[in-house]
Amino acid sequence: MKLTFYGAARTVTGSKHLVELDGGHRLLLDCGLFQGRRAEADHLNRHFPFDPAALDAVLLSHAHIDHAGLLPKLWKEGFRGRIYATHATYSLCSLMLLDSAYIQEKDAAFVNKLHRKKGKPPVEPLYRVEEAEAVLEHFTGVSYRSPFVPVPGVEVEYRDAGHILGSATMVLTIRENGRTVRLGFTGDVGNPGRPILRDPQPMADCDVLISESTYGGEVHEPGARTKERLAEVITRTSGRGGKVIIPAFAVGRTQEIVYALDQLWNEGRLPPIPVYVDSPLAVNATGIYAAHPECYDRDLRQYLLEDDDPFGFERLTYVRDVEKSKALNGQQVPMVIISASGMCEAGRILHHLRHNIEDPRNTVMIVGYCADHTLGKRIVERRPEVRIFGEPHALRAEVVVMNSLSAHADEPGLLDFIGRLDRDRLRRIFLVHGAPERQEAFKQALEARGYRDVVIPEYRESFEL
Repeated sequence: MKLTFYGAARTVTGSKHLVELDGGHRLLLDCGLFQGRRAEADHLNRHFPFDPAALDAVLLSHAHIDHAGLLPKLWKEGFRGRIYATHATYSLCSLMLLDSAYIQEKDAAFVNKLHRKKGKPPVEPLYRVEEAEAVLEHFTGVSYRSPFVPVPGVEVEYRDAGHILGSATMVLTIRENGRTVRLGFTGDVGNPGRPILRDPQPMADCDVLISESTYGGEVHEPGARTKERLAEVITRTSGRGGKVIIPAFAVGRTQEIVYALDQLWNEGRLPPIPVYVDSPLAVNATGIYAAHPECYDRDLRQYLLEDDDPFGFERLTYVRDVEKSKALNGQQVPMVIISASGMCEAGRILHHLRHNIEDPRNTVMIVGYCADHTLGKRIVERRPEVRIFGEPHALRAEVVVMNSLSAHADEPGLLDFIGRLDRDRLRRIFLVHGAPERQEAFKQALEARGYRDVVIPEYRESFEL
């Protein structure tokens, strides 16, 4: 059997790993969008380096766009197999893929408007809403710890990865030619101790492991300080008459922030200023979070006995309407605005940053990982000037980075997670989903603990298992 890495290889996004069995069956682990430099990402997203029609199934770890966002394109290019995902992941994908398709269409329409003025040929969206709707018909929902058979000779078990709602690690038990190989894939491993979700569950033992490495070489600040820092930043910023602008992923991060603010409000530790969640996708995703209590951790279950709405409080408003979103930028009063996207590459957050980033009274709070070459990364680096919608803007607002809210385990967390596997059985580890320097740091940490065969694969590199 052969394993080929077609995404998230020496980079963070575009997760796609192809397993080809000797008998001819082909399984794709994830099918995510590349994000980063616009021209490079567009090329990679438009051209699959394999034949989608030849795939038997996709095994999906979770709903984030860099892991699931090319599924409609896969269908568009001929895929007609099954997509296996947890029930919560399917619920989220039913929102996120349609939302992504809508954005693809709107972005293409905007570009074509400019192209017509310049006499340039039109561009096509990566995929359209009808293609997202079509691929959703190919999903099969599965439960944690309930093995299933996507193709003859392969049994798969999902376990809770603790990353976002419905996220899963997976182990494929592959039997062919009289031998058995167990291949594990971490997907994205959650940060233990985070609110709402359970901590990552241990994986079943495996012979070969594909592991994420996003925060190799790094240690998150303690999660116990998250609420305190949120309260400090909001109180300090509102005291000088400013706004707190929080770019946040619509799925996962937004719900965690709202839950923390709900607790702070109930404890009387927030100033009496309005809080807005300005993202239609986040509004809908929050409804899905509320509908899947089977994924909650014990703390949230206990909290629900005291507060039956952990995602809503007196000062919180969810904004769907675009005109109401625009109106927020005309209000010169203290407030908190939580808006997508988390890497500041698209969506309503760009408008809020454009109107507020030059005012030193305001604060931009970065609460998640920002890939290289994104606006979010440039803000994290506190560059004196950033470009928004192609125009330069001075970065005068205060910048606060809170990695305690990260949905990814840090290096100690990843080492602990992998350390629970049978070391005598685990003979090879492939590191994916990480910047090269983070992957190298994590490789050294694994080798220092006695793991012998740790590989950082190149894009399109293949290995016989």
